[in-house]
Parts: sequence; structure tokens; C-alpha cells
Amino acid sequence: MTHEHQELIDNTITFVKTTLANAEGGHDWFHIERVYKSAVKIAQGEKVDPLVVALGALLHDIADSKFFNGDETIAPQMATEFLLSQNCDSTVIEHVVQIIKNISFKGGNKAQAFTSPELDVVQDADRLDALGAIGIARTFNYGGFKNRKLYDPAIEPQLDMTVEEYKKSTAPTINHFYEKLLLLKDRMNTKTGKKMAEKRHQYMEGFLAQFYTEWEGLK
Repeated sequence: MTHEHQELIDNTITFVKTTLANAEGGHDWFHIERVYKSAVKIAQGEKVDPLVVALGALLHDIADSKFFNGDETIAPQMATEFLLSQNCDSTVIEHVVQIIKNISFKGGNKAQAFTSPELDVVQDADRLDALGAIGIARTFNYGGFKNRKLYDPAIEPQLDMTVEEYKKSTAPTINHFYEKLLLLKDRMNTKTGKKMAEKRHQYMEGFLAQFYTEWEGLK
């Protein structure tokens, strides 16, 4: 990577750290840092533009719509304005914006509007952070942030929600494992991502088994 590209990445890191200084714990700078590191690792086994991967990973949650009344236009706009201020190449900006717009799990069976090897890498890195021990911690942290129940046996998971239903769901946190987290293993894009997801998926299944055992007071 050139000196100019590294300087751009360093400036982006500073921008993201500042912007997300008061973010919710599962969508803060540390989430971004983990996704960035995973994306760099996954990219080593893929034919991708490392600059696009780095910028896409760093900017993918710059303004998550969950925290902006569902507005999905703010993040692309913020990323575009920042990258323009850094004199970033227009084709790189457009690619990064497409990654931001298409990275998220939407619920239901909505087709992705844009595809690229770089999006595949960043999406896998982001999804890995929703799995395993970190994924469990983030899920319950967000559930607490939204004041949701841990679990309610009377409320069954909904696997056929529309995008809008998924966004508006207020179901207990345990349901989110079935509505998203346990589905991610089979939606990974890259060889490395799939391998990493398998181990984290098994950890979550073990957690759920233990959770239900304790819920019933059996052990």
C-alpha cells in the first residue's frame, strides 16, 4: 500500500474514532476495529483492492440507521463528504458507498442490490463480529439498550419477516439468535470467513443449550 493510501486510512481511523466517541457499545470504535482487522485478514486470501476493503470496513457503521430513526442516507453522505475532503478517487468513493449501502443483514429474503469481492470481504468481517462470544455480548448489550426482555418462551422467533418487520421488531433478545445470528454461517461469502464463522456458530449453539438448561433450573 502506498504512503498516500496509508495516510488516508490513518485519517479515516481518526475520523471514525471521533465520530463514534459516544456510540452504543456494540457499534462503537472497538466494533469497527475488530471488523477492520478481520477484513484485512480475510482479504489476504481474496483478489481485492485493499484500500477499498480498508475504507469500507472503517466506514461501514459511521451512522448506523438503527440510531438515526431508520435513515439509511446519512452514512453514505457522511462517508462521501469525508472521503471527498481527503481528495479520495471518485471510483473508490463510489465503491465504498456501495459497501455501506449493501453490507447489512436486512432480514427476510431481500436480495442484495450490489455485489463485489470487496463487499464480500467486509460483509464477512462484519458478520463475524455478530457471532461467537463477541456476538453474544453485543446482542445482549443492544437488547439492554432497547430495554428488551432476555427471553419469553411464549414469543416464537419469526423467520419470514419483511425488511420493515425486521427493522421494527421488539422481540426478546434470544429470538435474535434465530432471526439473524444462527443464519449467518450459511451466508458467509469467503473461504476464510466460512471457516471462522463455523467455530463461532458452534459456540453460540452451546450457549443457547446452556441458557435453556439454566432457564428451566435443571443444572
